[in-house]
Amino acid sequence: MTTTPPEPRVATVADMWVDPRCPWAWIASRWLLEVEQVRAVESRFHIMSLSVLNDGREVPDKYKQAQIEGWGAVRVCIAAEQQHGPDALRRLYNAMGTRIHHRKAGLKRDMLLAALADAGLPAELADVADTTDYDKELYASHHAGMDPVGGEVGTPVIHVPGPDGDLIAFFGPVITPIPRGEAAGRLWDGVLAVAGTDGFFELKRTRDREAIFD
Repeated sequence: MTTTPPEPRVATVADMWVDPRCPWAWIASRWLLEVEQVRAVESRFHIMSLSVLNDGREVPDKYKQAQIEGWGAVRVCIAAEQQHGPDALRRLYNAMGTRIHHRKAGLKRDMLLAALADAGLPAELADVADTTDYDKELYASHHAGMDPVGGEVGTPVIHVPGPDGDLIAFFGPVITPIPRGEAAGRLWDGVLAVAGTDGFFELKRTRDREAIFD
């Protein structure tokens, strides 16, 4: 007797919007990569910008310099995506995040050049950091991710398709340290359960620890 092999599970696409300088987005992105290993999930990274989000707003003094320097990294990411595709953006985001958050490399040109080299991308892309050449595309990417969740949140933002084909979009999760293995999968299941509940808006508690990247 022959048996029909089960059809492969179709992966849920999780689109995540990140700014390379945000530590909480970096941790959430590492969590999502863990989720890929234990659930049928495919993650795709997109760029939002904290500099765009906070443009014209009062920000604490300790964030003001990052608000200025933060334009460069997101501009370079968008240029990389436009010129070399989404896989290039994924590689570059991973390279930037490693240098910014683990090696404390800052946001300036030397970090950009090193991250581009790590990602196998042309050094000339770093020149985009000080121009507005890709700002139209940057703003479009930013608003594609942020508009469905509103202006009161930052990054990370995740979009997933709902069971009826509708869009589930939410901010978070804000977590530390990074859940690993099945713990990452259980958190994914829970996040989908609450985010997919009609009328659910917020679940929060005071953050009492700094970001842990290990």
